[in-house]
Amino acid sequence: MPPKGVLYSSEAEYRRHYETNYCSATIHTFDGLRVYFPKQQFDDAFFESASRRKRDKSIFSMERAKRIDWIKAALQESTAELYVGWDRDKKCYSRRRRVCVVYGNYVVVLYMARNRAFITAYVADTPTPQKIRSGPRW
Repeated sequence: MPPKGVLYSSEAEYRRHYETNYCSATIHTFDGLRVYFPKQQFDDAFFESASRRKRDKSIFSMERAKRIDWIKAALQESTAELYVGWDRDKKCYSRRRRVCVVYGNYVVVLYMARNRAFITAYVADTPTPQKIRSGPRW
């Protein structure tokens, strides 16, 4: 069961929440991996592109933001489905990306380098969850 949504009235309040509860916190996945949350990833996680082709992340998404506490919960969910992520630039699966799917279609993506870092999180629309699930298991 996902956590309740977080309701703030401004982007600044969500940014402050992210920096306090993620960037300044020590967070581990259910299987013991320490995850780092760079401040600049707020924009990737909580903004949407006006155009998928441009990938400009120009519009703040209240729908994404209200699920801000789902990120930590998803990473700590022992029943999460884990997959090797797709690198859309190289057009291949990459073990440097770990994709967590929980709550049916909520997706959290991590970059698995020396310091495992948060990339993004979102509710996936059809057919994305099926595409993720067709890839290799982590």
